Amino acid sequence: MPVLNEEKILSKTLSSIDFQDNELIIVDGGSADNTIKIAGLFTDKIITSKKGRGAQLSAGALSATCDILFFLHADCIPPVDTFDIIKKTLNLNGISAGSFMLGIDSKGILFRIIETAVFIRSEITKIPYGDQGLFMTKTTYQEIGGFSGLPIMEDIEIAQRLKKHGTIVFLREKMTVSPRRWLKEGIIYTTLRDWMIALMHTFLKINPKLLSRRYKDVR
Repeated sequence: MPVLNEEKILSKTLSSIDFQDNELIIVDGGSADNTIKIAGLFTDKIITSKKGRGAQLSAGALSATCDILFFLHADCIPPVDTFDIIKKTLNLNGISAGSFMLGIDSKGILFRIIETAVFIRSEITKIPYGDQGLFMTKTTYQEIGGFSGLPIMEDIEIAQRLKKHGTIVFLREKMTVSPRRWLKEGIIYTTLRDWMIALMHTFLKINPKLLSRRYKDVR
């Protein structure tokens, strides 16, 4: 889990997940608040890396000792029995990786429309975004070369390589995502901005470092 100044939400996320005997790795990108202190209440495996989800996820995967990797954002809560679901899914033949459907933790018709749009996009493109959660075996991760260290679009970039490796499945269980970015930046603006950035990266091949200027840190 990559984190950066997540003291407002980290405890809620981590306390909502039953990690059982699974390894929890928190990768901090330079927090100036109580993020590391809060993380320490849930795991003793806290590492630091250069700021940026791609770099942080890469650092976390490198330090992992388990056979299955599950990449999770700090403002996302996976469904109950997540780890059992992941293990059963990856035991299926031909599965390269998996992800969940999006469920925004707020009422309102606009959020339901966004969820439906994400569902349709996922079915068509077979490309999961980071807030849907992404899991795969460590062997698969190593075979495709892992995360590339991009400041943003790291999820799309690695998913494109995963598609060539095998099937990416989208489970019907929902990943519960905080609405904080939509509420702070505006629902319509945030949605259109995110889609535009994804399109500019995917089809126009614009450098993610340039695109990241349009993507502000929201906490």
